[in-house]
Amino acid sequence: MQIGFIGLGTMGASMAANLQKAGHRLIVHDVRRESAAPHLAAGARWAETPREVAAATEVMFTSLPGPPEVEEVALGHDGLLAGVRDGAAYFDLSTNSRAVVHKIHAAFAQKGAHMLDAPVSGGPRGAASGKLALWIGGDRAAFERWKSVLDAIGDQARYIGPAGHGTVAKLVHNCAGYALNVALAEAFTMGVKAGVDPLTLFEAIRQGAVGRRRTFDALIDQFLPGVYEPPAFALRLAHKDVALATALGRELGVPMRLCSLTLEEMTEARNRGWGERDSRSAMLLQQERAGLRIAVNRERLSQSLAADKTAAIEPSRG
Repeated sequence: MQIGFIGLGTMGASMAANLQKAGHRLIVHDVRRESAAPHLAAGARWAETPREVAAATEVMFTSLPGPPEVEEVALGHDGLLAGVRDGAAYFDLSTNSRAVVHKIHAAFAQKGAHMLDAPVSGGPRGAASGKLALWIGGDRAAFERWKSVLDAIGDQARYIGPAGHGTVAKLVHNCAGYALNVALAEAFTMGVKAGVDPLTLFEAIRQGAVGRRRTFDALIDQFLPGVYEPPAFALRLAHKDVALATALGRELGVPMRLCSLTLEEMTEARNRGWGERDSRSAMLLQQERAGLRIAVNRERLSQSLAADKTAAIEPSRG
């Protein structure tokens, strides 16, 4: 099968190479032809334009820096849309904007083709090893048809929903991850300034309740099912812990912006009379501000966890 691939940078080069290792023939394009040298040496064919890529393939991929580049390659002069075949599928592996995804999806649909957002997570190492998550939004039948090709790129290709839903999943993942990085830096610098050796501190907190659990598994017991009683760890006790931490930060002269905001959230939740509910009941405040309430059926949640044996389902206590 001949597959089109555009964008042979750090991530794209490895993903394209893995498609070749799986036995697929590639037609490739990049703004720098020299980036394609290893793929051409392995038998790929060069295309002068994205249009030429689309005209020669039933399925094509892009891995590009961001929304402007994706829109130009997909819809610009001599772009993919200009050469796309009826019934063809285009998967964008980039981290894109939902608005651009919807625009490209609509344009491709008018020509009888499928555009699916398929952002990846796993970084350069994952791209090289094939240990990547792919979150797919778009036509489910197209996803199923090309699933074996997606499996040559990453080991966790998952259908998320209609066009744009894969992109939303990627943005939630990355935004939450970077916010956690900032919070970790804030609390960690407080601990080091208090005199604890950085490596010793890391080794200690890594074995705590949060450290032993996969990051997003913290959503399992209370937030997703929307159940905050009985508490695994009471809000009043968690509030005391964060209050002590921010007080230590003030004592040491360490800015604690995010942790202070966290304390404010927990204080507001306590003032609602939720002190004896689970500490995560403070997460209800954001749901109120967003105008929604999250409550996943426990049976569905259990089925999801059963399918993923690595999920930690024991309550995380303070």
